[in-house]
Amino acid sequence: MTTPDGVIALFGTSADPPTLGHQALLQGLLDHFPTVATWASDNPLKQHGAPLAERAALLGALVNGLADPRLEQHQELSSPWAITTLDRAGQTWPGRELVFVVGSDLAPQIPRWKQGQAVLGRCRLAIVPRDGWPIDRAALESLESLGARLEVLPLAIPPTASSALRRQPDPRQIPASVWPVLLHHNLYGLADPS
Repeated sequence: MTTPDGVIALFGTSADPPTLGHQALLQGLLDHFPTVATWASDNPLKQHGAPLAERAALLGALVNGLADPRLEQHQELSSPWAITTLDRAGQTWPGRELVFVVGSDLAPQIPRWKQGQAVLGRCRLAIVPRDGWPIDRAALESLESLGARLEVLPLAIPPTASSALRRQPDPRQIPASVWPVLLHHNLYGLADPS
């Protein structure tokens, strides 16, 4: 049995761009886990608005802005495939219990992921409710039937979505720490809010 300090939460995100929702989620994860590792990823099911390196820089600015030593960006975990990320995390933190964090919008997709059942066998799964994506009981039962050890995290995340922000830019949804990098790379058609 792993001790609580042996647990590490893993949260990959497109960070396309990072929003106040990402910020709230990372802060919420720090309330539940002793260590949180995050990275920007390329989701094979999404079209991205900026290259991975720029999204990683945006996420890094958010992580630095939160300034919590328990939160670290580990860009080397990034892969389009969760199974590869878990392999890398297992090598980085041998003996630690891995908790893979996903939004409720992704939970029904996991059985169709590359080696989805193997993913579920290598980690505990934490699902964060997302506004507009209610927790699907049938999806949870399907995951449990595949061997998932899962929990639904009681986090309240603001209803922000990177995809909506790319369609209709809203500077109020961008964390202050992200602005310098966003403006430096001239991303998403957003202008300096000041």
